[in-house]
Amino acid sequence: MRLLPLIFALIFCSLSAQKALPLDTLKLKEAKDMLADDYGNLYIYKNKDFSFTKYDSLGKQIGRLMLTVPYKIQTVQNPLSVPLFSENAQEMKFVDQNMNEIQKVDFKQKFGFIKMAYAEDLQQLWLLDDSTKRLIQYNFRQENTINSYPFDASLDDLMDLLVYENKVYILTRKHIRVYTLKFEKIFEAAIENGKRFRRENEFILVITNNSILKYVPEKEMVKVFEDPDAQIVDKNTLSYFEIKANKLYLYNLEKNVEAKLQTEPDPKPKAKDREVEKPEQKPSEPDSPEEKLEKKTQEIENKNPAESSLQKLIEDVSEIESAGV
Repeated sequence: MRLLPLIFALIFCSLSAQKALPLDTLKLKEAKDMLADDYGNLYIYKNKDFSFTKYDSLGKQIGRLMLTVPYKIQTVQNPLSVPLFSENAQEMKFVDQNMNEIQKVDFKQKFGFIKMAYAEDLQQLWLLDDSTKRLIQYNFRQENTINSYPFDASLDDLMDLLVYENKVYILTRKHIRVYTLKFEKIFEAAIENGKRFRRENEFILVITNNSILKYVPEKEMVKVFEDPDAQIVDKNTLSYFEIKANKLYLYNLEKNVEAKLQTEPDPKPKAKDREVEKPEQKPSEPDSPEEKLEKKTQEIENKNPAESSLQKLIEDVSEIESAGV
């Protein structure tokens, strides 16, 4: 019977953790990618018409950008400046919170063939130049190269690039690889359907088609979210998002933590305190004065309880003492 409350709690947490969001099925049907910012806004990219659309949490369209060639959306963690890279156009665009283009960086005039670009901040880019086999740190505000590092890593099936704390993260559809700036490989792991990186402070996450994995530095990849039936998954700092059967669902991180805590076993009961052993009382020596006094008192009480007065006891004690005991 004690298990019933736990079972009901688990069912409640599981149901409350999942929430369907009010976004029209038609808007999700042909989505190639979906991202969510920390304000609850959703970004849908469609490869069919190269459209990039932003919706609020109620499904209302905020803005749309119609592109002419395929672009890769790097991140929407800063909604005021969202970077998009196009290998075909050899350029990177930045759009604002209303999906208006605010800046474009053209790579064709300065570099060979840029295979992938990563916007580190609002001034610097990291570029993988496939023609010269170099990793380039570039200040696009001042239009000058800061550093350039040779590399010989394979860029086949490249999906994303990230540089953080002098480590170079390379993501393909099937692998994640981590290098130093000298391109010495320090980690490699198999990944299924890798799509892009997401950095949250010092943590590096990998987004795949239906799962999210966390990188444990130089050790392993830990799966933090997965739904085999999902078409697209993403997360912000508060929730996981997924598109499944052309519907959008949200999973609250706090509810997931609560459900996990409910499944943890109860702490082991504390061991019973040991009973304190009482020291054994040392028996009185035979024919000791105390024993004789006790026997004499008992005899008097058995004979005539009414005569068991203090005076009688004193007399008996005197007799015992006079006997030389």
